[in-house]
Amino acid sequence: MTAGRSAQERLLIVGGGMAGLGAALACAQARPDVPITLLEQAPEFSEVGAGIQLGPNAVRVLRDWGLEPALAAVAAFPATLQVRRAADGAGLATLPLGEQARRAYGAPYVTIHRADLHTLLLQALRPHGQVALYTGQRVQTLHSDAHGVLATGSDEQTWSAQAALLADGVWSVLRQQVVGDGPPRFSGHLAYRGLLPMDEAPPSVARDAVVAWLGPRLHGVHYPVRAGRWLNVVLVVEGPLPDGDVTGWDHAAQRHALQQALGPVHPALAALVEAVPHWRLWPLFGRAPMRSAHEHAQGRVGLLGDAAHPMRPYLAQGAAMALEDAWTLAQLLPPARQPIDWPAVLAAWARVRWPRNARVQARSRANGVIFHATGALRLGRDAALALLGPRLLDQPWLYSGPPRPTAWPCQEGR
Repeated sequence: MTAGRSAQERLLIVGGGMAGLGAALACAQARPDVPITLLEQAPEFSEVGAGIQLGPNAVRVLRDWGLEPALAAVAAFPATLQVRRAADGAGLATLPLGEQARRAYGAPYVTIHRADLHTLLLQALRPHGQVALYTGQRVQTLHSDAHGVLATGSDEQTWSAQAALLADGVWSVLRQQVVGDGPPRFSGHLAYRGLLPMDEAPPSVARDAVVAWLGPRLHGVHYPVRAGRWLNVVLVVEGPLPDGDVTGWDHAAQRHALQQALGPVHPALAALVEAVPHWRLWPLFGRAPMRSAHEHAQGRVGLLGDAAHPMRPYLAQGAAMALEDAWTLAQLLPPARQPIDWPAVLAAWARVRWPRNARVQARSRANGVIFHATGALRLGRDAALALLGPRLLDQPWLYSGPPRPTAWPCQEGR
């Protein structure tokens, strides 16, 4: 069977996380005349219990989708970003957020529980009648030709469409069929994460701030989520892979293992580690920064989010870049009832997106080195933060995005 010959104008999306739901919502809003099929391999749409940070660039995308009021009901809006030294608690730098971020970038800096953002996107998507959502569907193969795409599931069920978006995460099996660059690689970093009710947090914990702790070969961050009612805590240490399956990102962890990896730290940080009731472990895997548009799209197949550009969490932009991917793609779709040249659209989208995603990937990697610095590099980092703190912490090139495409693909060259 020729892929997609009878698929009409249907779009297939594989993966029901933030990237997949965001892509479905953006495309449904831009082209309500195009049917969309979204396939999620899990038995239900859900997200793990962890927090994420959303810079003004991500909030601007959600606002464009009409989701800012719903976001305000579940998110927290920290007033500052504070950087402290893990060993002695010394303050290294502070960046005002809150109203200053709104004034500078036209949107706030937000912290939110992953499940709350996922639910927000899912609820916004459900009223769109042209979007069919399926769970328990594991796509194993994807075939693409000049006419369309054909996906095959583990039960031999098939889905045909004019184009496919792969949003199935860092461990994407389909990426290997499209890009063929091997599995992601372990970074040597392990993230311990936990949540606790804000009223159970130690008194020394800032309730309205993002606080980053920097130490030799480690760093941590904590911030409010769920409208400030809970505290999200993440501590990243260097170490070997744990035993067992490493393809997931939700492993049981023991507090004593984390305390041993941290070593002596400031009492405020030590008290926080003790206060978190349950720790989970996330081995950090990733890829080298994107090298070309080829890693974003080929023909009728596009990759977005972690399937295309997994981010180390040292710039807090993984979810934001996935949302930006989805928003940008919708900007490049022609108006309703006009035919979509999917290869041209995806090629233009890839050209717009890959340099920005590559820059964020590279900056995230560099931040990991700086955060975990030892010796002379650590001394230089601390001195630079003391002298230029807000200028180093702010990211105008990033927070003022996403860049808006200037033309539909069919208009290029005119």
